[in-house]
Amino acid sequence: MGQEAIERISGRGCVLRGDDIDTDRIIPARFLKAITFDGLGEGAFLDDREAAKGNHALDDERFEGASILIVGGNFGCGSSREHAPQALMRFGFRAFIGASFGEIFAGNCTALGLPCVTLDGADLEALMESVELDPGQQIQIDLQEMTVTSRAGSVHAHIPPGTRIQLVEGTWDGTRALLDAGDAIEEAAGRLPYVAGF
Repeated sequence: MGQEAIERISGRGCVLRGDDIDTDRIIPARFLKAITFDGLGEGAFLDDREAAKGNHALDDERFEGASILIVGGNFGCGSSREHAPQALMRFGFRAFIGASFGEIFAGNCTALGLPCVTLDGADLEALMESVELDPGQQIQIDLQEMTVTSRAGSVHAHIPPGTRIQLVEGTWDGTRALLDAGDAIEEAAGRLPYVAGF
């Protein structure tokens, strides 16, 4: 079967300012009743967007079609709901750049092949300002070189080493890795007395 190696992601950016944006805001609790994740993108930030009356980054026509969400600090904190990255992925985002991310949120993103990279404060602010001034520009996240490149320049990005290896080697989908290793797992299980029934 194999998995997709994720070395570089390019696309337009959407700037969502603010720190400590939790998963309850990313996807309101009423959407957690869904049996599948299909259609979940429609609920992304729905309460915030309705309260903003069209003045929310996800409704800003300048950012329409953006695939990289640029955020502040501690994005995705709060409850561990996997619906949050699922909703953002189904809205159209393929990667996230921020000051920091909630640990469980970042792990759930990795399991979907969605990189969460961080930038130092001044570099992040320069990127946000650049994208707000020129939303049509292309941003590139390079996980091999560990850089984020935009019209603001090329800056060093950060991601945990283990997460980076999973993404660039294409081993980020744990379920698929287990399925791919099915024969080897059965063979190993057959050698264990407590499994084989010896």
